Amino acid sequence: MIRPLQFAGNPQTADSNRFQQSAPHLSAAQVQAAAAREFEALAAALRAAGVNVHAFDDTPQPHTPDSIFPNNWVSFHADGTVVLYPMLAVNRRQERRTDLLETISSRLGFRVARVLDLTHHEGGGKFLEGTGSLVLDRAHRIAYACVSPRTDLDVLGDFAQQLDYDIVAFEASDATGAPIYHTNVLMCVGARFAAICPECIRADERGAVLDALRRTDHELVELSMEQLAAFAGNMLELRTEGGTRVVAMSQTALDSLSAQQRATIERSGGPIVAAAIPTIETLGGGSVRCMLAEIHLPKKKSG
Repeated sequence: MIRPLQFAGNPQTADSNRFQQSAPHLSAAQVQAAAAREFEALAAALRAAGVNVHAFDDTPQPHTPDSIFPNNWVSFHADGTVVLYPMLAVNRRQERRTDLLETISSRLGFRVARVLDLTHHEGGGKFLEGTGSLVLDRAHRIAYACVSPRTDLDVLGDFAQQLDYDIVAFEASDATGAPIYHTNVLMCVGARFAAICPECIRADERGAVLDALRRTDHELVELSMEQLAAFAGNMLELRTEGGTRVVAMSQTALDSLSAQQRATIERSGGPIVAAAIPTIETLGGGSVRCMLAEIHLPKKKSG
């Protein structure tokens, strides 16, 4: 997780992210203070649930208003691969920090075997924004991706070829018909359950997406368009230090779920860990999943 120093709404991302809203009644200082409180509350809730949280401070310069969402520029994989991603907004490209990768290896003891740098695609105007664009079923090596200005099929193919993933690509739109900017706002894939908003997926592609999830024995939690707008799709299954599972989401997302949906998630995914992050959701247009870059890297061998 990246602790914000100058969190703000990002005008460079607003055109493609319909979840982003303004808050003109708040000053810059008030926005940052609220985001900092919300960040610490989420980190504390995860730690209380047994999740090992590594929180790094953002840097004062350059100003990166969306640095609180690190999963868009980096992903970590169980074979020791670190992937760096091409991002649409120019000011978001400045979020990529090699110093964090070095710290994760040297201080935290994770083994980095290779760094796969896909950022050269930015030169061709093609983007793939990490596990925002990609929802990964790591166990079955399937990458789900809704095509958008931030999710390009060519870069998706490059990722899939180099990491040996199959692709389930599709188009998805919000209630106004606008393309949904990131796949991780419409679906989440855990070990035994998947939450997804089928209604937003193009009708002739919907069946193939749901079939792929059912073939891998995922119990489906079907979300409505209203729940999608409440960030219910933006949840993430995590492992605790004790090896059990929990499911992290925002309080907004949790409040939108029915009792039956909550029961399914807790039965197939694990206890729900929720925190209220309204400022981050409103101005950033992202929620809890976007704030977490989960580390799947292996630990270095001692001695």
